[in-house]
Amino acid sequence: MRVTRRSTLALLGSSALAGAVSPARAEAKFVTIGINLPLTGAAAEDATNILHGAVMAIEEANAKGGVAGYEIRTLILDDGTATAGQYDPAQAAINARKMVVEPSCVGAIGPMASGSGKAMAPLLSQGNLAIVTPSSTSPDLTSPKFAAQYRPAGKAIYFRTVTTDAYQGPNMANFMADRLKVKSVFVIDDTGAYGVGIADTFQAQAAKRGIQVLGRDRVDPLQSDYKPILTKVKSLNAQAMYCGSSALAGVKLVKQSYEIMPDIIKAGGDGLHQASILAGAGFPAAQGWYSTIAAPHMLDEAKLSSWLKRFVGRWGNPPSDYSITAYDAALVLLAAIETVAKSGKPVDRASVRDAIQAGNVETLQGPITFDENGDLTSHVVSVFQVKQDTAYPINDVVHQFKYVGVAPAEGA
Repeated sequence: MRVTRRSTLALLGSSALAGAVSPARAEAKFVTIGINLPLTGAAAEDATNILHGAVMAIEEANAKGGVAGYEIRTLILDDGTATAGQYDPAQAAINARKMVVEPSCVGAIGPMASGSGKAMAPLLSQGNLAIVTPSSTSPDLTSPKFAAQYRPAGKAIYFRTVTTDAYQGPNMANFMADRLKVKSVFVIDDTGAYGVGIADTFQAQAAKRGIQVLGRDRVDPLQSDYKPILTKVKSLNAQAMYCGSSALAGVKLVKQSYEIMPDIIKAGGDGLHQASILAGAGFPAAQGWYSTIAAPHMLDEAKLSSWLKRFVGRWGNPPSDYSITAYDAALVLLAAIETVAKSGKPVDRASVRDAIQAGNVETLQGPITFDENGDLTSHVVSVFQVKQDTAYPINDVVHQFKYVGVAPAEGA
Protein backbone atom coordinates (compact mmCIF):
# COMPACT_ATOMS: atom_id res chain seq x y z
CA MET A 1 0.00 0.00 0.00
CA ARG A 2 1.32 3.41 -0.91
CA VAL A 3 0.86 6.53 1.20
CA THR A 4 -2.30 8.33 0.14
CA ARG A 5 -3.88 11.66 0.87
CA ARG A 6 -6.54 9.74 2.83
CA SER A 7 -3.94 8.12 5.11
CA THR A 8 -2.33 11.50 5.75
CA LEU A 9 -5.67 13.06 6.65
CA ALA A 10 -6.44 10.13 8.92
CA LEU A 11 -3.16 10.69 10.72
CA LEU A 12 -3.91 14.40 11.02
CA GLY A 13 -7.31 13.60 12.48
CA SER A 14 -5.91 11.12 14.96
CA SER A 15 -3.53 13.73 16.32
CA ALA A 16 -6.14 16.25 17.44
CA LEU A 17 -5.26 16.98 21.03
CA ALA A 18 -6.99 16.43 24.33
CA GLY A 19 -10.52 15.17 23.67
CA ALA A 20 -9.45 11.82 22.27
CA VAL A 21 -8.03 10.60 25.59
CA SER A 22 -9.94 7.66 27.03
CA PRO A 23 -11.37 7.96 30.57
CA ALA A 24 -8.94 5.31 31.82
CA ARG A 25 -6.00 7.49 30.78
CA ALA A 26 -7.53 10.84 31.61
CA GLU A 27 -5.21 11.35 34.58
CA ALA A 28 -2.07 10.25 32.75
CA LYS A 29 0.79 12.74 32.48
CA PHE A 30 1.36 13.93 28.96
CA VAL A 31 3.17 16.53 26.90
CA THR A 32 2.65 17.49 23.29
CA ILE A 33 5.05 17.76 20.37
CA GLY A 34 3.90 19.99 17.51
CA ILE A 35 4.65 18.93 13.93
CA ASN A 36 4.44 21.41 11.03
CA LEU A 37 4.86 20.24 7.41
CA PRO A 38 3.41 21.07 3.95
CA LEU A 39 0.95 18.19 3.64
CA THR A 40 -0.92 20.03 0.88
CA GLY A 41 0.65 21.01 -2.44
CA ALA A 42 3.65 20.08 -4.54
CA ALA A 43 5.74 18.55 -1.76
CA ALA A 44 2.92 16.68 0.01
CA GLU A 45 4.24 13.18 -0.68
CA ASP A 46 7.73 14.04 0.50
CA ALA A 47 6.35 15.89 3.54
CA THR A 48 4.27 12.84 4.41
CA ASN A 49 7.40 10.69 4.38
CA ILE A 50 9.01 13.18 6.78
CA LEU A 51 5.91 13.16 8.97
CA HIS A 52 5.97 9.38 9.11
CA GLY A 53 9.57 9.33 10.31
CA ALA A 54 8.77 11.67 13.20
CA VAL A 55 5.51 9.98 14.12
CA MET A 56 7.10 6.53 14.11
CA ALA A 57 9.68 7.56 16.71
CA ILE A 58 6.92 8.99 18.92
CA GLU A 59 4.72 5.92 18.49
CA GLU A 60 7.61 3.65 19.42
CA ALA A 61 8.30 5.69 22.56
CA ASN A 62 4.65 5.53 23.61
CA ALA A 63 4.55 1.80 22.94
CA LYS A 64 7.30 1.40 25.53
CA GLY A 65 5.24 3.23 28.13
CA GLY A 66 6.06 6.80 27.16
CA VAL A 67 9.03 8.91 28.17
CA ALA A 68 9.87 8.95 31.88
CA GLY A 69 6.21 8.56 32.75
CA TYR A 70 4.90 10.98 30.12
CA GLU A 71 2.66 10.05 27.22
CA ILE A 72 3.75 11.94 24.10
CA ARG A 73 0.93 13.45 22.07
CA THR A 74 1.21 15.18 18.71
CA LEU A 75 -0.31 18.32 17.24
CA ILE A 76 0.09 17.86 13.48
CA LEU A 77 -0.39 21.01 11.41
CA ASP A 78 -0.34 21.53 7.63
CA ASP A 79 1.45 24.64 6.35
CA GLY A 80 0.71 23.87 2.69
CA THR A 81 -2.20 25.63 1.02
CA ALA A 82 -3.99 25.23 -2.27
CA THR A 83 -3.46 28.92 -3.00
CA ALA A 84 0.32 28.73 -2.67
CA GLY A 85 0.48 25.28 -4.25
CA GLN A 86 3.17 24.39 -1.69
CA TYR A 87 4.30 25.59 1.74
CA ASP A 88 2.73 28.89 2.70
CA PRO A 89 4.63 31.13 5.16
CA ALA A 90 1.40 32.83 6.25
CA GLN A 91 -0.10 29.47 7.20
CA ALA A 92 3.15 28.48 8.90
CA ALA A 93 2.88 31.58 11.09
CA ILE A 94 -0.68 30.64 12.02
CA ASN A 95 0.50 27.15 12.91
CA ALA A 96 3.34 28.52 15.05
CA ARG A 97 0.78 30.52 17.04
CA LYS A 98 -1.33 27.39 17.51
CA MET A 99 1.67 25.58 18.97
CA VAL A 100 2.56 28.50 21.24
CA VAL A 101 -0.94 28.82 22.68
CA GLU A 102 -1.24 25.07 23.35
CA PRO A 103 -0.07 24.85 26.98
CA SER A 104 0.99 21.20 26.78
CA CYS A 105 3.26 21.79 23.76
CA VAL A 106 6.88 21.67 24.95
CA GLY A 107 8.67 21.31 21.59
CA ALA A 108 8.09 20.94 17.88
CA ILE A 109 9.33 19.25 14.71
CA GLY A 110 9.52 20.96 11.32
CA PRO A 111 9.18 22.85 9.15
CA MET A 112 10.18 21.30 5.85
CA ALA A 113 10.82 24.62 4.08
CA SER A 114 13.01 27.53 5.12
CA GLY A 115 10.36 30.01 4.00
CA SER A 116 8.07 28.56 6.64
CA GLY A 117 10.91 28.58 9.14
CA LYS A 118 11.44 32.31 8.67
CA ALA A 119 7.75 32.92 9.36
CA MET A 120 7.68 30.65 12.40
CA ALA A 121 10.96 31.32 14.17
CA PRO A 122 10.21 34.79 15.62
CA LEU A 123 6.87 33.58 17.00
CA LEU A 124 8.38 30.44 18.48
CA SER A 125 11.17 32.49 20.03
CA GLN A 126 8.67 34.77 21.72
CA GLY A 127 6.84 31.68 22.98
CA ASN A 128 10.12 30.05 24.11
CA LEU A 129 9.20 26.95 22.09
CA ALA A 130 12.10 25.00 20.58
CA ILE A 131 11.68 23.40 17.17
CA VAL A 132 13.89 20.78 15.50
CA THR A 133 13.82 20.81 11.71
CA PRO A 134 14.67 17.70 9.68
CA SER A 135 15.03 19.53 6.37
CA SER A 136 14.99 23.36 6.33
CA THR A 137 18.47 24.57 5.49
CA SER A 138 18.62 28.38 5.23
CA PRO A 139 21.65 29.56 7.23
CA ASP A 140 19.85 32.81 8.12
CA LEU A 141 17.57 31.04 10.59
CA THR A 142 20.41 30.24 12.96
CA SER A 143 22.97 32.89 12.01
CA PRO A 144 23.98 35.30 14.80
CA LYS A 145 23.73 38.08 12.19
CA PHE A 146 19.95 37.59 12.09
CA ALA A 147 19.42 36.76 15.76
CA ALA A 148 17.33 39.90 16.39
CA GLN A 149 15.00 38.85 13.58
CA TYR A 150 14.66 35.10 14.11
CA ARG A 151 15.26 34.70 17.84
CA PRO A 152 14.19 38.02 19.36
CA ALA A 153 13.85 36.51 22.83
CA GLY A 154 17.57 35.72 22.83
CA LYS A 155 18.15 31.99 23.16
CA ALA A 156 18.45 29.62 20.21
CA ILE A 157 15.14 27.87 19.57
CA TYR A 158 15.71 26.65 15.98
CA PHE A 159 17.65 23.37 15.89
CA ARG A 160 18.46 21.10 12.95
CA THR A 161 19.21 17.45 12.24
CA VAL A 162 20.59 18.50 8.84
CA THR A 163 23.35 20.91 7.90
CA THR A 164 22.69 24.24 6.17
CA ASP A 165 22.99 25.74 2.72
CA ALA A 166 26.21 27.37 3.85
CA TYR A 167 27.53 23.88 3.04
CA GLN A 168 24.93 22.36 0.70
CA GLY A 169 25.25 25.03 -2.01
CA PRO A 170 29.05 25.46 -1.88
CA ASN A 171 29.78 21.75 -1.64
CA MET A 172 27.76 21.13 -4.80
CA ALA A 173 29.84 23.82 -6.51
CA ASN A 174 32.94 21.95 -5.34
CA PHE A 175 31.49 18.73 -6.78
CA MET A 176 30.87 20.42 -10.12
CA ALA A 177 34.40 21.82 -10.19
CA ASP A 178 36.26 18.76 -8.93
CA ARG A 179 34.26 15.79 -10.20
CA LEU A 180 32.31 17.07 -13.21
CA LYS A 181 35.00 19.55 -14.40
CA VAL A 182 32.35 22.19 -15.09
CA LYS A 183 33.72 25.41 -16.60
CA SER A 184 30.53 27.48 -16.97
CA VAL A 185 27.13 27.54 -15.24
CA PHE A 186 23.87 29.48 -15.26
CA VAL A 187 22.04 29.85 -11.93
CA ILE A 188 18.27 29.97 -11.44
CA ASP A 189 16.21 30.42 -8.26
CA ASP A 190 12.47 30.26 -7.52
CA THR A 191 12.24 33.51 -5.47
CA GLY A 192 11.66 31.60 -2.20
CA ALA A 193 13.79 31.87 0.92
CA TYR A 194 15.32 28.43 0.35
CA GLY A 195 15.78 28.75 -3.41
CA VAL A 196 17.40 32.18 -3.31
CA GLY A 197 19.62 31.27 -0.38
CA ILE A 198 21.03 28.04 -1.75
CA ALA A 199 21.51 29.60 -5.19
CA ASP A 200 23.43 32.48 -3.59
CA THR A 201 25.81 30.18 -1.73
CA PHE A 202 26.30 27.92 -4.76
CA GLN A 203 27.01 30.88 -7.04
CA ALA A 204 29.56 32.45 -4.71
CA GLN A 205 31.49 29.21 -4.35
CA ALA A 206 31.28 28.41 -8.07
CA ALA A 207 32.89 31.75 -8.87
CA LYS A 208 35.50 31.18 -6.18
CA ARG A 209 36.35 27.81 -7.73
CA GLY A 210 36.86 29.33 -11.17
CA ILE A 211 33.54 28.28 -12.72
CA GLN A 212 32.28 31.07 -14.98
CA VAL A 213 28.80 32.15 -13.86
CA LEU A 214 27.18 33.17 -17.15
CA GLY A 215 24.09 34.65 -15.54
CA ARG A 216 21.43 34.48 -12.83
CA ASP A 217 17.66 34.57 -13.24
CA ARG A 218 14.56 33.57 -11.33
CA VAL A 219 11.24 31.90 -12.01
CA ASP A 220 7.84 32.36 -10.41
CA PRO A 221 6.57 29.07 -8.93
CA LEU A 222 2.97 29.98 -9.84
CA GLN A 223 3.79 30.61 -13.52
CA SER A 224 3.82 27.75 -16.01
CA ASP A 225 6.16 28.77 -18.83
CA TYR A 226 9.90 28.93 -18.10
CA LYS A 227 10.98 28.44 -21.70
CA PRO A 228 12.13 32.05 -22.34
CA ILE A 229 14.64 31.82 -19.47
CA LEU A 230 15.74 28.32 -20.43
CA THR A 231 16.16 29.40 -24.06
CA LYS A 232 18.45 32.17 -22.82
CA VAL A 233 20.52 29.61 -20.92
CA LYS A 234 20.84 27.55 -24.09
CA SER A 235 21.92 30.57 -26.12
CA LEU A 236 24.79 31.20 -23.72
CA ASN A 237 26.14 27.66 -24.29
CA ALA A 238 26.36 27.04 -20.55
CA GLN A 239 27.91 23.71 -19.69
CA ALA A 240 25.73 23.38 -16.58
CA MET A 241 22.65 24.81 -14.91
CA TYR A 242 22.06 25.00 -11.16
CA CYS A 243 18.54 25.51 -9.80
CA GLY A 244 17.74 26.65 -6.29
CA SER A 245 14.12 25.61 -6.18
CA SER A 246 11.46 23.71 -4.33
CA ALA A 247 9.21 21.18 -6.05
CA LEU A 248 6.50 23.51 -7.36
CA ALA A 249 8.85 25.33 -9.72
CA GLY A 250 11.27 22.43 -9.84
CA VAL A 251 8.95 20.08 -11.73
CA LYS A 252 8.56 22.66 -14.52
CA LEU A 253 12.28 23.42 -14.61
CA VAL A 254 13.13 19.74 -14.95
CA LYS A 255 10.51 19.07 -17.61
CA GLN A 256 11.01 22.16 -19.77
CA SER A 257 14.81 22.18 -19.59
CA TYR A 258 14.82 18.68 -21.09
CA GLU A 259 12.76 19.93 -24.02
CA ILE A 260 15.14 22.81 -24.70
CA MET A 261 18.59 21.50 -23.71
CA PRO A 262 18.49 17.79 -22.91
CA ASP A 263 22.26 17.31 -22.71
CA ILE A 264 23.33 20.10 -20.36
CA ILE A 265 24.55 19.19 -16.84
CA LYS A 266 21.69 20.02 -14.46
CA ALA A 267 21.70 20.13 -10.69
CA GLY A 268 19.86 21.42 -7.65
CA GLY A 269 19.63 21.04 -3.89
CA ASP A 270 17.32 18.98 -1.72
CA GLY A 271 14.32 20.89 -3.04
CA LEU A 272 14.73 18.83 -6.20
CA HIS A 273 15.51 15.57 -4.38
CA GLN A 274 11.86 14.65 -4.09
CA ALA A 275 9.32 12.09 -5.26
CA SER A 276 7.19 14.88 -6.67
CA ILE A 277 10.00 15.86 -9.05
CA LEU A 278 10.18 12.34 -10.41
CA ALA A 279 6.43 11.92 -10.73
CA GLY A 280 5.75 15.41 -12.02
CA ALA A 281 8.53 15.68 -14.61
CA GLY A 282 8.76 11.99 -15.48
CA PHE A 283 11.35 10.26 -17.62
CA PRO A 284 13.39 10.94 -19.66
CA ALA A 285 13.16 14.55 -18.41
CA ALA A 286 14.45 13.77 -14.91
CA GLN A 287 17.20 11.45 -16.12
CA GLY A 288 20.70 12.62 -15.25
CA TRP A 289 19.78 15.44 -12.83
CA TYR A 290 22.09 15.84 -9.85
CA SER A 291 20.72 16.71 -6.43
CA THR A 292 21.98 16.98 -2.89
CA ILE A 293 20.66 16.44 0.60
CA ALA A 294 22.04 18.20 3.66
CA ALA A 295 22.72 14.99 5.56
CA PRO A 296 24.50 11.65 5.26
CA HIS A 297 22.87 9.09 2.96
CA MET A 298 22.07 6.11 5.17
CA LEU A 299 19.28 4.16 3.47
CA ASP A 300 21.75 1.66 1.99
CA GLU A 301 23.49 0.95 5.30
CA ALA A 302 23.06 -2.52 6.79
CA LYS A 303 22.72 -1.15 10.31
CA LEU A 304 19.45 0.51 9.30
CA SER A 305 17.86 -2.66 7.90
CA SER A 306 15.71 -3.26 10.98
CA TRP A 307 14.54 0.36 11.03
CA LEU A 308 13.75 0.23 7.31
CA LYS A 309 11.69 -2.90 7.82
CA ARG A 310 9.75 -1.24 10.64
CA PHE A 311 9.11 1.86 8.56
CA VAL A 312 7.78 -0.08 5.56
CA GLY A 313 5.75 -2.29 7.85
CA ARG A 314 4.14 0.72 9.52
CA TRP A 315 3.54 2.92 6.47
CA GLY A 316 3.57 0.60 3.45
CA ASN A 317 6.21 2.49 1.48
CA PRO A 318 9.96 3.12 1.70
CA PRO A 319 11.35 6.12 3.61
CA SER A 320 13.42 8.98 2.27
CA ASP A 321 16.68 10.20 3.77
CA TYR A 322 14.70 12.99 5.42
CA SER A 323 12.43 10.38 7.02
CA ILE A 324 15.61 9.48 8.91
CA THR A 325 16.40 13.06 9.90
CA ALA A 326 12.76 13.46 11.01
CA TYR A 327 12.97 10.32 13.13
CA ASP A 328 16.19 11.72 14.59
CA ALA A 329 14.52 15.08 15.24
CA ALA A 330 11.91 13.27 17.30
CA LEU A 331 14.65 11.35 19.15
CA VAL A 332 16.29 14.66 20.05
CA LEU A 333 13.05 15.98 21.53
CA LEU A 334 12.23 12.73 23.31
CA ALA A 335 15.71 12.63 24.84
CA ALA A 336 15.33 16.21 26.05
CA ILE A 337 11.97 15.45 27.65
CA GLU A 338 13.45 12.38 29.36
CA THR A 339 16.46 14.33 30.62
CA VAL A 340 14.27 17.01 32.15
CA ALA A 341 11.78 14.56 33.66
CA LYS A 342 14.51 12.48 35.29
CA SER A 343 16.16 15.61 36.69
CA GLY A 344 13.05 16.42 38.68
CA LYS A 345 12.56 19.76 36.94
CA PRO A 346 9.18 20.68 35.43
CA VAL A 347 8.89 19.41 31.87
CA ASP A 348 8.26 22.81 30.31
CA ARG A 349 9.44 24.68 27.24
CA ALA A 350 12.39 26.38 28.89
CA SER A 351 13.80 23.19 30.40
CA VAL A 352 13.25 21.18 27.20
CA ARG A 353 14.95 23.90 25.12
CA ASP A 354 17.95 23.90 27.45
CA ALA A 355 18.15 20.10 27.33
CA ILE A 356 18.12 20.13 23.52
CA GLN A 357 20.90 22.71 23.47
CA ALA A 358 23.09 20.73 25.86
CA GLY A 359 22.21 17.28 24.57
CA ASN A 360 24.33 14.61 22.97
CA VAL A 361 21.80 12.17 21.52
CA GLU A 362 22.48 8.85 19.84
CA THR A 363 20.40 8.73 16.65
CA LEU A 364 20.24 6.83 13.38
CA GLN A 365 22.83 9.28 12.03
CA GLY A 366 25.06 8.75 15.06
CA PRO A 367 25.61 11.21 17.92
CA ILE A 368 23.87 14.56 17.41
CA THR A 369 25.08 17.71 19.12
CA PHE A 370 24.33 21.36 18.41
CA ASP A 371 26.43 24.49 18.47
CA GLU A 372 25.33 27.58 20.37
CA ASN A 373 23.13 28.67 17.45
CA GLY A 374 21.26 25.40 17.09
CA ASP A 375 23.16 24.09 14.08
CA LEU A 376 24.25 20.52 13.71
CA THR A 377 27.98 20.12 14.27
CA SER A 378 28.20 17.66 11.35
CA HIS A 379 28.24 19.22 7.86
CA VAL A 380 27.89 16.22 5.53
CA VAL A 381 26.29 16.89 2.12
CA SER A 382 25.35 13.89 -0.05
CA VAL A 383 25.16 13.91 -3.87
CA PHE A 384 22.78 11.88 -6.04
CA GLN A 385 22.05 11.48 -9.73
CA VAL A 386 18.74 10.39 -11.22
CA LYS A 387 19.12 7.13 -13.10
CA GLN A 388 15.86 5.42 -13.89
CA ASP A 389 15.34 1.89 -12.59
CA THR A 390 12.28 0.48 -14.32
CA ALA A 391 11.97 -2.26 -11.69
CA TYR A 392 10.63 0.35 -9.25
CA PRO A 393 7.87 2.98 -9.34
CA ILE A 394 8.75 6.21 -11.11
CA ASN A 395 8.47 8.23 -7.88
CA ASP A 396 10.58 5.88 -5.75
CA VAL A 397 13.19 8.28 -4.36
CA VAL A 398 15.28 5.45 -2.91
CA HIS A 399 15.80 3.66 -6.22
CA GLN A 400 15.59 6.44 -8.80
CA PHE A 401 18.09 8.79 -7.11
CA LYS A 402 21.41 6.93 -7.20
CA TYR A 403 23.87 7.85 -4.47
CA VAL A 404 27.10 9.28 -5.89
CA GLY A 405 28.95 10.14 -2.69
CA VAL A 406 29.74 12.88 -0.21
CA ALA A 407 30.16 16.30 -1.81
CA PRO A 408 33.67 17.66 -1.29
CA ALA A 409 34.03 20.32 1.37
CA GLU A 410 36.30 23.32 0.95
CA GLY A 411 39.83 22.14 0.28
CA ALA A 412 38.80 18.49 -0.07
